[in-house]
Amino acid sequence: MNTLLLSELQSQEKDLLQTLVLLEEYIFQDNLSDKQKDNVDELSLDSLETIIEQCQAVIAEIESPLDQAEILMNELFYQHLFIDKHKTHWPISSFQVALSLNQRLMSPIVKAVLVCEIINACGFSSDLVFVPNKVMVRLCCDEQYAIVFDAVTGESLDWHELDLRLDDLDGDPSQHEFASMNRQVILVEYLSSLKNALIREKAFEKALLCVDLILSLNPEDPLQRRDRGFLLHQLDCFKVAVDDYRYFVEKCPKDPAAQLLKIQLENITLSEPTFH
Repeated sequence: MNTLLLSELQSQEKDLLQTLVLLEEYIFQDNLSDKQKDNVDELSLDSLETIIEQCQAVIAEIESPLDQAEILMNELFYQHLFIDKHKTHWPISSFQVALSLNQRLMSPIVKAVLVCEIINACGFSSDLVFVPNKVMVRLCCDEQYAIVFDAVTGESLDWHELDLRLDDLDGDPSQHEFASMNRQVILVEYLSSLKNALIREKAFEKALLCVDLILSLNPEDPLQRRDRGFLLHQLDCFKVAVDDYRYFVEKCPKDPAAQLLKIQLENITLSEPTFH
């Protein structure tokens, strides 16, 4: 694996959006369709600068931070067509930053990072937070007021919905705080979601690149080791896959998938060919 890329992943100084672009380039290296090669504008992030400039202009004369935030949200989601609906499955192209932005079909994590980039460029402070079952954007209007919203739909959480989501957490809901998601967690979320999209399309070699990157950040994650074993198995590297399967079974003995794998491992011999 590219050591420079690994250092970029682990760096706390590298811009998050730039890191997503680097990951995309690594995973999809030299894999552009003829249509995409003919339409280079779709692969450019120039449109992001245009969006930022127009958003900055529309709030420039407004004094109230809350009014600025509301107008900014309206500009972004309605005037620039960021509004969307959640999908059961997001296409692979929705994880490619420039392409998804220009087609207005961005996966939730890519869109959240792009929205934060735009909001921060407009003078606000924003970050990603995990509200039970969903990654959301927090836009801080001032020291006392923040808007927490879904980056896909643009819909903000009201107090009632926030209370319902907090009820899903253990402990006293009044003591819960939404900590900012750190860089590594966001990158793993991106890579995991992209990996799943690639597996659905049977793009196993690219999915394996994703899981190897995840394991470079979280080397002891048994679920990722299980997924790597599955991908290696699909690529006819069964003997190598067995080590990952066994690791998963050892670390997650109560997982139903581990129990099934354990039975299968006990009844196989390592006679299958391995191709590299």
